[in-house]
Amino acid sequence: MTLRGVLLCLLLSCGALAQENDDWGDDDWNGDDWGEDPWAEEEAGLEWTGFVEAGGGVRLSSFGPTDFTLGEGRARVETQYFWQAIDFSFKGDLGYDAVIDDEILQLRELAAAFGIGSNIDVKLGRQVLTWGTGDLLFLNDLFPKDFVSFFSGRDNEYLKAPGDAVKISFFNKLFNVDFVWNHDFDPDEYINGERLVFFSPEAGRVVSPASKLRADTPDDSEFALRLYKTVNAVEYAFYVYDGWFKQPNAVNNRGVPAFARLRTYGASVRRSLGPGLANMEVAWYDSMKDDDGGNPRIPNDQFRLLGGYEWEAVKNFNVGLQYYLEWTQDHDELISNSPAPRFEPDEFRHVLTNRLTLKRMRDKLTLSLFTFFSPSDGDAYLRPTVEYRYSDAWQYSAGANLFIGKDDHTFFGQLEDNSNLYARVRYYY
Repeated sequence: MTLRGVLLCLLLSCGALAQENDDWGDDDWNGDDWGEDPWAEEEAGLEWTGFVEAGGGVRLSSFGPTDFTLGEGRARVETQYFWQAIDFSFKGDLGYDAVIDDEILQLRELAAAFGIGSNIDVKLGRQVLTWGTGDLLFLNDLFPKDFVSFFSGRDNEYLKAPGDAVKISFFNKLFNVDFVWNHDFDPDEYINGERLVFFSPEAGRVVSPASKLRADTPDDSEFALRLYKTVNAVEYAFYVYDGWFKQPNAVNNRGVPAFARLRTYGASVRRSLGPGLANMEVAWYDSMKDDDGGNPRIPNDQFRLLGGYEWEAVKNFNVGLQYYLEWTQDHDELISNSPAPRFEPDEFRHVLTNRLTLKRMRDKLTLSLFTFFSPSDGDAYLRPTVEYRYSDAWQYSAGANLFIGKDDHTFFGQLEDNSNLYARVRYYY
């Protein structure tokens, strides 16, 4: 099926669904005669909602596996059901991806949540998890991300990938605790060449491989822990994670990309300051298999720091600024042992971000620009977007992912040939 065919089918589906929903509103089955049905309360509790969406994105460069980064139609179905004291939730996507000629079948949530006593909550199953204080920068949030979706033009929701986990929350006067355990390690959806190109140190250049990159994924569990408390309107949190780096930034003995062992310790604070909200977050990344930093196949330890501030500069115009630092430990040993020292990261990597958001037309129109700029790497990533909410049902979005870099091996520089323009239309039912 062609990209044009996919988009046309989805738009026709939206119209049909809208008409179908209108017909349901006058259905005789909703009459009062059913008021005494013993099943009425249970049926009323199971409400199906979601959306239908069509999206397309075109690459601005001729280098890449396809001319498109996005070309899909998808339908979201979600519901929530309460039984006894258990809350069951479901979210799933179904559709077709024309860029890779494959169906979309993603279970984003299938979980059961319940309480134990008065101060313990449990959620079991597939779910999307997040914590930390960064805006599109993640230090202590080591739950899986989908950067392929984010860089291709999908909705921001899809940056957070789902995972299968057990989450236990404990609430008390001293502090609150979140504990998350995954039986199987959940990595990021990393760039593998199927849709987006990337830099290969072995080739010494940006590549678009004939077959997608496959990493050696560990078959083991991981856990994350957060202790948090609000004191005098100041939010404090402490974090621990034990698992693996989420990106395959190591190489195993067979020369295959792999995930290195990782343990992190971190803290964050967030509070009101002047007219806005300030936050600071730190994290220590302990690369457990390379204590002295001399093994170039394994990433070195790092200290990471983030500081941010956001405020409403004028009415309906918000500004958010962040500074991010990666300090690679034992950097001299890394350089002296590396087979390609020119491709290794600088000891200090600095990143500055800004988010500008303007709302107009009674919040129906939202204009936004998010910019990443690294003065140490000499690269940048610009993400302008426009969203228009025509009605409660219809929403239109458009934007761009623009990558700039003087060197192919830096984080954003390697993605320059993935720069794209995209547009999406969504109907909520």
